[in-house]
Amino acid sequence: MGPWYDHVKGWWKEKDKHRILYLFYEDMKENPEHEIQKIIEFMGKKLDKETVHRIVQHTSFESMKENPVTNYTTVSSAIMDHSISPFMRKGTVGDWKNYFTVAQNERFDADYQRKMANTSLTFHTELLREGGKI
Repeated sequence: MGPWYDHVKGWWKEKDKHRILYLFYEDMKENPEHEIQKIIEFMGKKLDKETVHRIVQHTSFESMKENPVTNYTTVSSAIMDHSISPFMRKGTVGDWKNYFTVAQNERFDADYQRKMANTSLTFHTELLREGGKI
């Protein structure tokens, strides 16, 4: 728990001390097979194409949203009230544009720039190529 900025910057600093694999949601949405392959290689493993394909299927947002083990629907409503907001909403990259006004986005960008100024970490908030394949 705590500020997102502190969480992200804290782990980003650790990259110089520890072997950490960083993945980005947008990249997972855009090319899940490529990102799963990164994880496999990071772990020093080799898997056949069929196993990789099954991992891609089971780790898709759509599959995980329906899975009680990953969607937190088995958690008590006293802890997480899904009638207010489900843990997993849409899984859509760039959906923030449907909720932020231009002024809110400008304030967010300024806040992000100020709080992330001392990192080399960069994010993209849209898919680079539509359709999910590079």
